[in-house]
Amino acid sequence: MKLSALFAVVLGTGFALTGSTAQSPARPAFVTERAVLLMRHGIRAPLSGEVPDGTRTATPWPQWSVAESRVTPHGARALEIVAGEDRKWLAAKGLLDPQGCPTAGALRIASNSSERTIDSGVDYARGFAPGCAIAVEHRPVGTVDPMFEPLRAHATAFDAKAAIADIERSTGGMTALMERHAREIAELDRVLGCGSGCVPGGPPRVSGEDDGHGITLEGPIRGTSGVAQVLLLQYVEGLPARDVGWGRVDAAGLKRLGALHAALFAVFTRPPYMAAHQAALLGRRVLQSLERGPKLDVLMGHDTNVTALAAALDVDLVTLGYATNDVPPGGALLFERVRETRSGRAFVRVSYRTQSPEALRSGGHAMTVAPLRVPGCGGELCPVAVFERVLSGRLAAVR
Repeated sequence: MKLSALFAVVLGTGFALTGSTAQSPARPAFVTERAVLLMRHGIRAPLSGEVPDGTRTATPWPQWSVAESRVTPHGARALEIVAGEDRKWLAAKGLLDPQGCPTAGALRIASNSSERTIDSGVDYARGFAPGCAIAVEHRPVGTVDPMFEPLRAHATAFDAKAAIADIERSTGGMTALMERHAREIAELDRVLGCGSGCVPGGPPRVSGEDDGHGITLEGPIRGTSGVAQVLLLQYVEGLPARDVGWGRVDAAGLKRLGALHAALFAVFTRPPYMAAHQAALLGRRVLQSLERGPKLDVLMGHDTNVTALAAALDVDLVTLGYATNDVPPGGALLFERVRETRSGRAFVRVSYRTQSPEALRSGGHAMTVAPLRVPGCGGELCPVAVFERVLSGRLAAVR
C-alpha cells in the first residue's frame, strides 16, 4: 500500500472564517457541495479484555472514572470541541453556515449501536450545533449494524480461508509480523515493569472462526495491541503523568508503541480482502451520500471502520503524534464533493482529520487535516466518476 505524504493543514482556535477588508472577497476556486465524515468514537475507558487476563505489571493499573468502554467526560468535551472546529472548517468551504441550527436535512449523524458510538454521536451533535435538536440515528444498543460490523452481520460472502491467505500474503505471516515488532514489544515490557513477557501471548497464528464469517488472531500482537492502546488512552484522557504507563512512557514512546495497535489492523482491516469486506457497506454509504445525501453525513464508528475504508482506498493514515494507521479517538476520514467554480467540474477530495495527543490531552482546539492521494486518481482532487469507479471496484458485493 502506498504511503501518502503528510502535507497537513493545522488549524487552531484562531482560524478565521472570513476577512474584513474593503474589497469583495475573491471567488473561491472550489466550493464544497457535500461532505462525509467517518469517525472513530471519542476517548473511552478500556474495553473488557483489552488488557488480557494474566498481564503482569509492577504495580496495579490506574482506575478510570467511568465504566469499561464508556466515553469519559473529557472525551465527550473533546468531541464537542472538534465538532465545533469541523463546522468552522466546512463553513469556510461554503458547505454550511458557521453558526445556528442547520436547515432540515442538511446534517445527518448515524452511529453504530454500541453505547460509546451512540454517546459520541450525541456529543458531536452538541458541539456542532449547540442548542439544536439533532437526532442521532442508530439501531438498538447491542444489535448488529451491518454498515459498521459487516462480518458479524454476514452482510457479504466472506470466506475465512481466502481472508487468511490474503492476510498471510499481505503481512508475510504472523511470525514475521511479530518479529517486525519485537522492539516495541520489548519497550512495552519495560513500561509494564514485570521484566519480560509481561503480556501473555502464545504462538502467533490467525484462524477462521467457527461460523466461517470472521477470523481470530492469537499471539503477542493480539495482546500487546490492546495494552498499547490503553496506555494511549491514559495520555489523551489527561491522567497525571505518573499514571500514564506509571510514569515510564512519554508521548514519543506512546507513538512507538502505537505501532503495536496498528499491527492489529494489518490483520483485521488492511489486507485487500479484509478491506473489501469490512468496508463494503460503509464505502457504498460514502458514495451514495456524496452523490445525493445531506450536506454533511457523519458516520460515528470505530477505528476498524476508518482503517478498513482507508485500506480500500489504498492509502495509509499518517498524522502528527501517532503511529501510521493507528487512528486516535475522534479521528476521521473526510470526504468532500467539491465543484470547481470556473469549469463546473466535480471532484472528490479525501483527507485525514485528527487532533494530536497533546491537543486531546489538554482540551485544545487545534486539529490537523492531511490530504490523501488516492491511487488511481492522479492527485488530491479525484474526478467524481473516477473516484466512484476506484472505490466501488475495491468493495465486496453485499448480499
